[in-house]
Amino acid sequence: MKVLIVGSGGREHAIAYCVAKSDKAEKIYCTPGNAGIAEYAECAPIGAMEFDRIVAFAKQKEIDLVIVGMDDPLVGGLVDELEAAGIRTFGPRKNAAILEGSKAFSKDLMKKYNIPTAGYENFTDPDKALAYLETAKFPIVLKADGLALGKGVLICNTPEEAKEGVKTIMLDKKFGSAGDEMVIEEFMTGREVSVLSFVDGKTIKTMTSAQDHKRAGDGDTGLNTGGMGTFSPSPFYTKEVEEFCNKYIYQATVDAMKAEGRPFKGVIFFGLMLTEDGPKVLEYNARFGDPEAQVVLPRMENDIIDVVEACIDGTLDQIDLKFEDNAAVCVVLASDGYPVSYEKGLPITGLEEFKKHDGYYCFHAGTKFDGDQIVTNGGRVLGVTAKGKDLKEARANAYAAAEWAKFDNKYMRHDIGKAIDEA
Repeated sequence: MKVLIVGSGGREHAIAYCVAKSDKAEKIYCTPGNAGIAEYAECAPIGAMEFDRIVAFAKQKEIDLVIVGMDDPLVGGLVDELEAAGIRTFGPRKNAAILEGSKAFSKDLMKKYNIPTAGYENFTDPDKALAYLETAKFPIVLKADGLALGKGVLICNTPEEAKEGVKTIMLDKKFGSAGDEMVIEEFMTGREVSVLSFVDGKTIKTMTSAQDHKRAGDGDTGLNTGGMGTFSPSPFYTKEVEEFCNKYIYQATVDAMKAEGRPFKGVIFFGLMLTEDGPKVLEYNARFGDPEAQVVLPRMENDIIDVVEACIDGTLDQIDLKFEDNAAVCVVLASDGYPVSYEKGLPITGLEEFKKHDGYYCFHAGTKFDGDQIVTNGGRVLGVTAKGKDLKEARANAYAAAEWAKFDNKYMRHDIGKAIDEA
Protein backbone atom coordinates (compact mmCIF):
# COMPACT_ATOMS: atom_id res chain seq x y z
CA MET A 1 0.00 0.00 0.00
CA LYS A 2 0.95 3.64 -0.37
CA VAL A 3 1.30 5.49 2.95
CA LEU A 4 1.44 9.24 3.57
CA ILE A 5 2.81 10.60 6.86
CA VAL A 6 1.98 14.21 7.79
CA GLY A 7 4.62 16.04 9.85
CA SER A 8 8.27 17.00 9.91
CA GLY A 9 9.78 16.11 13.29
CA GLY A 10 11.48 13.33 15.18
CA ARG A 11 8.14 11.71 15.95
CA GLU A 12 7.30 11.47 12.25
CA HIS A 13 10.78 10.09 11.54
CA ALA A 14 10.14 7.34 14.14
CA ILE A 15 6.76 6.62 12.53
CA ALA A 16 8.38 6.48 9.07
CA TYR A 17 11.02 4.07 10.39
CA CYS A 18 8.28 1.72 11.65
CA VAL A 19 6.19 2.01 8.48
CA ALA A 20 9.28 1.24 6.37
CA LYS A 21 9.73 -2.03 8.32
CA SER A 22 6.23 -3.20 7.34
CA ASP A 23 5.86 -5.57 4.39
CA LYS A 24 2.57 -3.84 3.63
CA ALA A 25 4.14 -0.46 2.79
CA GLU A 26 5.35 -0.46 -0.80
CA LYS A 27 5.74 3.33 -1.04
CA ILE A 28 5.96 6.03 1.64
CA TYR A 29 5.39 9.77 1.23
CA CYS A 30 5.75 12.54 3.81
CA THR A 31 4.53 16.15 3.88
CA PRO A 32 6.64 18.12 4.52
CA GLY A 33 9.16 15.67 6.02
CA ASN A 34 12.82 16.37 6.74
CA ALA A 35 16.28 15.19 5.69
CA GLY A 36 16.10 12.06 7.87
CA ILE A 37 12.60 11.03 6.83
CA ALA A 38 13.78 11.31 3.20
CA GLU A 39 15.72 8.06 3.72
CA TYR A 40 12.39 6.19 3.84
CA ALA A 41 9.91 8.48 2.15
CA GLU A 42 9.45 10.76 -0.81
CA CYS A 43 9.00 14.18 0.81
CA ALA A 44 6.79 16.88 -0.67
CA PRO A 45 7.07 20.55 0.41
CA ILE A 46 3.49 20.87 1.65
CA GLY A 47 2.89 22.36 5.09
CA ALA A 48 1.04 20.29 7.67
CA MET A 49 -1.74 22.92 7.82
CA GLU A 50 -2.23 23.14 4.05
CA PHE A 51 -5.22 20.82 4.14
CA ASP A 52 -6.42 21.35 0.55
CA ARG A 53 -2.97 20.64 -0.82
CA ILE A 54 -2.55 17.54 1.36
CA VAL A 55 -5.91 16.14 0.22
CA ALA A 56 -5.07 16.88 -3.43
CA PHE A 57 -1.64 15.25 -3.04
CA ALA A 58 -3.16 12.15 -1.41
CA LYS A 59 -5.63 11.83 -4.30
CA GLN A 60 -2.97 12.41 -6.94
CA LYS A 61 -0.64 9.77 -5.45
CA GLU A 62 -3.55 7.36 -4.81
CA ILE A 63 -2.62 7.09 -1.12
CA ASP A 64 -4.15 4.11 0.71
CA LEU A 65 -3.44 5.27 4.26
CA VAL A 66 -2.57 8.62 5.86
CA ILE A 67 -0.96 8.84 9.31
CA VAL A 68 -1.22 12.32 10.83
CA GLY A 69 1.61 12.80 13.33
CA MET A 70 1.26 16.41 14.46
CA ASP A 71 -1.14 18.06 16.88
CA ASP A 72 -2.03 21.21 14.88
CA PRO A 73 -3.51 19.43 11.83
CA LEU A 74 -5.37 16.96 14.07
CA VAL A 75 -6.94 19.72 16.16
CA GLY A 76 -7.63 21.68 12.96
CA GLY A 77 -9.62 18.81 11.39
CA LEU A 78 -7.31 17.34 8.74
CA VAL A 79 -8.62 13.82 9.45
CA ASP A 80 -12.20 14.98 8.74
CA GLU A 81 -11.14 16.50 5.40
CA LEU A 82 -9.21 13.42 4.29
CA GLU A 83 -12.05 11.09 5.29
CA ALA A 84 -14.55 13.31 3.45
CA ALA A 85 -12.40 12.75 0.35
CA GLY A 86 -12.61 8.98 0.88
CA ILE A 87 -9.03 8.56 2.14
CA ARG A 88 -8.34 6.18 5.06
CA THR A 89 -6.70 8.18 7.81
CA PHE A 90 -5.22 7.36 11.22
CA GLY A 91 -5.81 9.97 13.89
CA PRO A 92 -8.72 11.51 15.80
CA ARG A 93 -11.32 13.64 14.06
CA LYS A 94 -11.55 17.29 15.03
CA ASN A 95 -14.31 16.73 17.60
CA ALA A 96 -12.12 14.14 19.39
CA ALA A 97 -8.77 15.94 19.00
CA ILE A 98 -10.24 18.64 21.26
CA LEU A 99 -9.00 16.35 24.04
CA GLU A 100 -5.62 17.98 23.38
CA GLY A 101 -6.82 21.13 21.63
CA SER A 102 -8.56 22.53 24.72
CA LYS A 103 -7.23 22.03 28.23
CA ALA A 104 -10.45 23.51 29.58
CA PHE A 105 -12.45 20.83 27.71
CA SER A 106 -10.24 18.00 28.96
CA LYS A 107 -10.37 19.23 32.58
CA ASP A 108 -14.16 19.52 32.44
CA LEU A 109 -14.36 16.03 30.93
CA MET A 110 -12.27 14.58 33.77
CA LYS A 111 -14.37 16.34 36.39
CA LYS A 112 -17.64 15.12 34.82
CA TYR A 113 -16.51 11.48 34.60
CA ASN A 114 -14.53 11.33 37.86
CA ILE A 115 -11.16 10.78 36.20
CA PRO A 116 -8.41 11.68 38.73
CA THR A 117 -6.76 15.05 38.01
CA ALA A 118 -5.64 18.20 39.81
CA GLY A 119 -8.21 20.68 41.10
CA TYR A 120 -8.69 23.63 38.72
CA GLU A 121 -10.76 26.56 37.41
CA ASN A 122 -11.14 27.85 33.84
CA PHE A 123 -11.00 31.57 32.98
CA THR A 124 -11.72 33.69 29.90
CA ASP A 125 -11.56 37.00 31.85
CA PRO A 126 -8.05 37.97 33.07
CA ASP A 127 -9.50 40.12 35.88
CA LYS A 128 -11.41 37.13 37.26
CA ALA A 129 -8.25 35.02 37.01
CA LEU A 130 -6.32 37.64 38.99
CA ALA A 131 -9.07 37.79 41.61
CA TYR A 132 -8.98 33.98 41.96
CA LEU A 133 -5.22 34.11 42.57
CA GLU A 134 -5.73 36.39 45.60
CA THR A 135 -6.89 33.40 47.66
CA ALA A 136 -4.99 30.63 45.84
CA LYS A 137 -2.44 28.26 47.35
CA PHE A 138 1.10 28.37 45.93
CA PRO A 139 2.88 27.07 43.96
CA ILE A 140 0.20 27.05 41.27
CA VAL A 141 0.07 26.16 37.56
CA LEU A 142 -1.21 28.35 34.72
CA LYS A 143 -2.01 26.68 31.40
CA ALA A 144 -2.93 28.31 28.09
CA ASP A 145 -6.07 26.50 26.92
CA GLY A 146 -4.96 25.80 23.33
CA LEU A 147 -1.92 24.37 21.58
CA ALA A 148 1.38 26.07 22.45
CA LEU A 149 4.09 23.66 21.26
CA GLY A 150 4.37 22.17 24.74
CA LYS A 151 5.40 25.54 26.18
CA GLY A 152 2.10 27.09 27.35
CA VAL A 153 2.43 25.91 30.96
CA LEU A 154 3.77 28.21 33.70
CA ILE A 155 4.59 27.01 37.22
CA CYS A 156 4.31 30.01 39.54
CA ASN A 157 5.78 29.96 43.06
CA THR A 158 4.52 33.36 44.24
CA PRO A 159 1.45 35.59 43.69
CA GLU A 160 3.71 38.04 41.80
CA GLU A 161 4.85 35.31 39.37
CA ALA A 162 1.24 34.20 38.87
CA LYS A 163 0.03 37.73 38.10
CA GLU A 164 2.85 38.11 35.59
CA GLY A 165 1.83 34.72 34.15
CA VAL A 166 -1.76 35.88 33.60
CA LYS A 167 -0.38 38.91 31.78
CA THR A 168 1.92 36.72 29.66
CA ILE A 169 -0.81 34.26 28.64
CA MET A 170 -4.03 36.30 28.50
CA LEU A 171 -2.98 39.93 27.90
CA ASP A 172 0.38 39.81 26.08
CA LYS A 173 -0.83 36.68 24.21
CA LYS A 174 2.65 35.15 24.20
CA PHE A 175 1.05 31.88 23.02
CA GLY A 176 -1.38 33.59 20.62
CA SER A 177 -5.03 32.56 20.63
CA ALA A 178 -4.10 29.55 22.80
CA GLY A 179 -4.29 32.06 25.67
CA ASP A 180 -7.84 33.26 25.00
CA GLU A 181 -8.87 30.88 27.79
CA MET A 182 -6.68 29.77 30.67
CA VAL A 183 -6.72 26.96 33.23
CA ILE A 184 -5.47 27.65 36.75
CA GLU A 185 -4.59 24.33 38.35
CA GLU A 186 -3.34 23.10 41.69
CA PHE A 187 0.35 22.18 41.69
CA MET A 188 0.91 18.43 41.96
CA THR A 189 4.12 16.77 43.12
CA GLY A 190 5.42 13.32 42.29
CA ARG A 191 7.02 11.40 39.46
CA GLU A 192 5.83 12.12 35.93
CA VAL A 193 5.14 9.22 33.57
CA SER A 194 3.98 9.25 29.95
CA VAL A 195 1.84 6.39 28.65
CA LEU A 196 0.91 6.27 24.96
CA SER A 197 -2.06 4.20 23.84
CA PHE A 198 -3.77 3.02 20.68
CA VAL A 199 -7.55 3.57 20.64
CA ASP A 200 -10.24 2.43 18.17
CA GLY A 201 -13.20 4.35 19.59
CA LYS A 202 -14.06 1.76 22.22
CA THR A 203 -10.99 -0.40 22.95
CA ILE A 204 -7.71 0.92 24.33
CA LYS A 205 -4.31 -0.81 24.27
CA THR A 206 -1.52 0.92 26.14
CA MET A 207 2.08 0.94 24.95
CA THR A 208 5.18 0.71 27.11
CA SER A 209 5.73 3.64 29.51
CA ALA A 210 8.17 6.52 29.09
CA GLN A 211 9.32 9.69 30.83
CA ASP A 212 10.09 13.00 29.14
CA HIS A 213 12.41 15.82 30.25
CA LYS A 214 10.81 19.18 29.37
CA ARG A 215 13.21 21.74 30.84
CA ALA A 216 16.09 23.04 28.73
CA GLY A 217 18.83 22.67 31.34
CA ASP A 218 20.38 19.95 33.47
CA GLY A 219 18.64 19.36 36.78
CA ASP A 220 15.31 20.39 35.26
CA THR A 221 16.32 24.05 35.11
CA GLY A 222 15.62 26.66 32.45
CA LEU A 223 12.66 27.15 30.14
CA ASN A 224 10.11 24.55 29.09
CA THR A 225 10.86 23.01 25.68
CA GLY A 226 9.21 20.51 23.38
CA GLY A 227 11.27 17.84 25.18
CA MET A 228 15.03 17.39 25.60
CA GLY A 229 15.05 13.62 25.93
CA THR A 230 13.20 10.63 27.26
CA PHE A 231 13.56 7.07 28.47
CA SER A 232 11.42 3.92 28.34
CA PRO A 233 10.19 2.06 30.30
CA SER A 234 9.70 4.09 33.47
CA PRO A 235 10.76 2.15 36.59
CA PHE A 236 8.18 4.18 38.53
CA TYR A 237 5.29 2.81 36.43
CA THR A 238 4.69 -0.25 38.58
CA LYS A 239 2.12 -3.03 38.16
CA GLU A 240 0.04 -1.36 40.89
CA VAL A 241 0.11 1.99 39.09
CA GLU A 242 -0.83 0.32 35.81
CA GLU A 243 -3.77 -1.51 37.40
CA PHE A 244 -5.07 1.73 38.96
CA CYS A 245 -4.79 3.58 35.65
CA ASN A 246 -6.49 0.77 33.74
CA LYS A 247 -9.41 0.92 36.17
CA TYR A 248 -9.83 4.67 36.69
CA ILE A 249 -8.12 6.53 33.84
CA TYR A 250 -7.51 4.76 30.51
CA GLN A 251 -10.80 3.03 29.69
CA ALA A 252 -12.69 5.75 31.57
CA THR A 253 -11.31 8.38 29.18
CA VAL A 254 -12.22 6.37 26.07
CA ASP A 255 -15.72 5.71 27.45
CA ALA A 256 -16.15 9.41 28.36
CA MET A 257 -15.26 10.56 24.85
CA LYS A 258 -17.66 8.02 23.35
CA ALA A 259 -20.43 9.14 25.74
CA GLU A 260 -19.84 12.75 24.69
CA GLY A 261 -20.40 11.82 21.03
CA ARG A 262 -16.70 12.27 20.30
CA PRO A 263 -15.41 8.71 19.75
CA PHE A 264 -11.61 8.77 19.73
CA LYS A 265 -9.62 6.81 17.17
CA GLY A 266 -5.86 7.20 17.10
CA VAL A 267 -3.29 7.69 19.85
CA ILE A 268 -4.08 9.10 23.29
CA PHE A 269 -1.02 10.23 25.22
CA PHE A 270 -1.62 10.17 28.97
CA GLY A 271 0.66 12.52 30.92
CA LEU A 272 0.45 11.18 34.47
CA MET A 273 1.64 12.47 37.84
CA LEU A 274 2.22 9.78 40.46
CA THR A 275 1.10 11.72 43.55
CA GLU A 276 0.85 10.62 47.18
CA ASP A 277 -2.89 10.31 46.56
CA GLY A 278 -2.38 8.03 43.56
CA PRO A 279 -1.90 8.61 39.81
CA LYS A 280 -3.59 11.69 38.33
CA VAL A 281 -3.84 13.01 34.77
CA LEU A 282 -1.59 16.01 34.09
CA GLU A 283 -2.57 16.31 30.44
CA TYR A 284 -3.84 14.49 27.39
CA ASN A 285 -2.32 14.63 23.94
CA ALA A 286 -4.12 13.36 20.85
CA ARG A 287 -1.06 11.85 19.13
CA PHE A 288 2.30 10.20 19.72
CA GLY A 289 4.52 12.20 22.05
CA ASP A 290 7.72 13.75 20.80
CA PRO A 291 10.30 12.56 21.88
CA GLU A 292 8.38 9.69 23.56
CA ALA A 293 7.67 8.07 20.18
CA GLN A 294 11.42 7.84 19.59
CA VAL A 295 11.88 5.42 22.53
CA VAL A 296 8.52 3.62 22.41
CA LEU A 297 8.14 2.82 18.69
CA PRO A 298 11.58 1.20 18.19
CA ARG A 299 10.65 -1.25 20.99
CA MET A 300 7.27 -2.21 19.46
CA GLU A 301 7.25 -5.73 17.99
CA ASN A 302 3.98 -5.38 16.04
CA ASP A 303 3.68 -4.26 12.44
CA ILE A 304 2.54 -0.64 12.89
CA ILE A 305 0.27 -0.87 9.82
CA ASP A 306 -1.67 -3.74 11.41
CA VAL A 307 -2.23 -1.74 14.60
CA VAL A 308 -3.14 1.48 12.82
CA GLU A 309 -5.66 -0.28 10.57
CA ALA A 310 -7.23 -2.03 13.58
CA CYS A 311 -7.75 1.38 15.20
CA ILE A 312 -9.46 2.69 12.06
CA ASP A 313 -11.62 -0.43 11.66
CA GLY A 314 -12.59 -0.81 15.32
CA THR A 315 -10.87 -4.19 15.68
CA LEU A 316 -8.12 -3.26 18.15
CA ASP A 317 -9.39 -5.92 20.56
CA GLN A 318 -7.95 -8.50 18.14
CA ILE A 319 -4.40 -7.05 18.36
CA ASP A 320 -1.90 -8.45 20.87
CA LEU A 321 0.31 -5.40 21.40
CA LYS A 322 3.89 -6.45 22.23
CA PHE A 323 7.08 -4.62 23.17
CA GLU A 324 10.65 -5.82 23.49
CA ASP A 325 11.88 -6.68 26.99
CA ASN A 326 14.62 -4.06 26.97
CA ALA A 327 15.00 -0.30 27.35
CA ALA A 328 15.65 2.79 25.24
CA VAL A 329 16.92 6.31 25.93
CA CYS A 330 16.69 9.33 23.62
CA VAL A 331 18.97 12.37 24.00
CA VAL A 332 17.90 15.44 22.01
CA LEU A 333 20.68 17.37 20.31
CA ALA A 334 19.53 20.98 20.07
CA SER A 335 20.95 24.23 18.76
CA ASP A 336 22.36 26.33 21.60
CA GLY A 337 19.86 29.03 22.54
CA TYR A 338 16.77 26.82 22.07
CA PRO A 339 13.92 27.39 22.90
CA VAL A 340 14.45 31.19 22.52
CA SER A 341 16.75 32.00 19.60
CA TYR A 342 19.25 29.88 17.71
CA GLU A 343 21.11 29.66 14.44
CA LYS A 344 19.95 27.48 11.52
CA GLY A 345 21.70 26.13 8.44
CA LEU A 346 24.69 24.60 10.26
CA PRO A 347 26.20 21.51 8.52
CA ILE A 348 25.76 18.17 10.34
CA THR A 349 28.39 15.41 10.13
CA GLY A 350 28.79 11.91 11.57
CA LEU A 351 25.30 10.63 10.70
CA GLU A 352 26.67 7.65 8.72
CA GLU A 353 28.00 6.17 12.00
CA PHE A 354 24.46 5.21 13.07
CA LYS A 355 24.06 2.85 10.12
CA LYS A 356 26.99 0.76 11.39
CA HIS A 357 25.38 -0.19 14.72
CA ASP A 358 22.21 -2.15 15.52
CA GLY A 359 20.00 -0.68 18.22
CA TYR A 360 21.10 2.90 17.57
CA TYR A 361 18.90 5.49 15.85
CA CYS A 362 19.25 9.11 14.85
CA PHE A 363 15.77 10.59 14.44
CA HIS A 364 15.79 13.95 12.66
CA ALA A 365 13.70 16.69 14.26
CA GLY A 366 14.90 19.92 12.64
CA THR A 367 16.99 19.17 9.54
CA LYS A 368 16.90 19.84 5.82
CA PHE A 369 19.04 19.38 2.74
CA ASP A 370 21.25 22.22 1.53
CA GLY A 371 22.34 20.69 -1.76
CA ASP A 372 23.76 17.30 -0.76
CA GLN A 373 24.61 18.48 2.76
CA ILE A 374 22.25 17.94 5.72
CA VAL A 375 21.99 21.10 7.84
CA THR A 376 20.19 22.20 10.99
CA ASN A 377 16.70 23.63 10.51
CA GLY A 378 15.22 23.97 13.98
CA GLY A 379 15.83 24.25 17.71
CA ARG A 380 15.64 20.54 18.34
CA VAL A 381 17.84 19.08 15.62
CA LEU A 382 18.30 15.34 16.26
CA GLY A 383 17.00 12.73 18.68
CA VAL A 384 19.72 10.18 19.36
CA THR A 385 18.11 6.96 20.60
CA ALA A 386 19.82 3.80 21.78
CA LYS A 387 18.57 0.52 23.19
CA GLY A 388 20.11 -1.54 25.97
CA LYS A 389 19.29 -4.58 28.06
CA ASP A 390 18.24 -2.17 30.82
CA LEU A 391 17.90 1.59 31.27
CA LYS A 392 21.45 2.14 32.53
CA GLU A 393 22.95 0.40 29.50
CA ALA A 394 20.59 2.25 27.12
CA ARG A 395 21.52 5.55 28.73
CA ALA A 396 25.26 4.89 28.39
CA ASN A 397 24.75 3.85 24.76
CA ALA A 398 22.66 6.95 23.93
CA TYR A 399 25.25 9.34 25.35
CA ALA A 400 28.08 7.56 23.54
CA ALA A 401 26.12 7.81 20.27
CA ALA A 402 25.30 11.48 20.92
CA GLU A 403 28.99 12.20 20.27
CA TRP A 404 28.82 10.73 16.76
CA ALA A 405 26.63 13.52 15.36
CA LYS A 406 28.41 16.86 15.12
CA PHE A 407 27.35 20.43 14.28
CA ASP A 408 28.34 23.87 15.55
CA ASN A 409 26.51 25.13 18.66
CA LYS A 410 25.37 21.58 19.53
CA TYR A 411 23.67 21.53 22.93
CA MET A 412 22.22 18.68 25.01
CA ARG A 413 21.25 17.88 28.56
CA HIS A 414 23.62 15.48 30.31
CA ASP A 415 21.16 14.03 32.82
CA ILE A 416 18.48 12.41 30.64
CA GLY A 417 17.30 9.34 32.52
CA LYS A 418 19.31 10.19 35.61
CA ALA A 419 16.17 9.46 37.64
CA ILE A 420 16.60 5.79 36.78
CA ASP A 421 19.71 5.72 38.96
CA GLU A 422 17.47 6.57 41.90
CA ALA A 423 14.82 3.95 41.15
